[in-house]
Amino acid sequence: MRIPSISIFIALILSISSLPVVQGCATIFKGTSEHIDLTSQPDGAEVYVNGFLRGTTPIKLKLESKKTYNIEFKLKGHKTYNYTLTNHVGTGWVILDILAGVLPVVIDAATGAWYSLDEESFNAMLKKE
Repeated sequence: MRIPSISIFIALILSISSLPVVQGCATIFKGTSEHIDLTSQPDGAEVYVNGFLRGTTPIKLKLESKKTYNIEFKLKGHKTYNYTLTNHVGTGWVILDILAGVLPVVIDAATGAWYSLDEESFNAMLKKE
């Protein structure tokens, strides 16, 4: 039985330990999407995200962090409620990526993992027409 040489062992350890550097910090730890809980008073409003019906309240949606969304709540007998869900760049992720090297900066910038949605939940108070 032959024991692998020390150089193969060192190469294996180095390749495994460098995996986090191959991806961005935000991509690894946060990902590129988030969940948002949408509710309305009263319940049962149709929820449109960027013009597409996604369901009725209460609803939990998974949305890409790098985008801005126009959300409409529609319920018969009530005025349509419009809401804009925005995002922001997490400076902590940018700093960690810069410290880790050039490749993580490129990956997190390209995937949009640096971004976070500005809200985790939103409740629309619908007014009768």
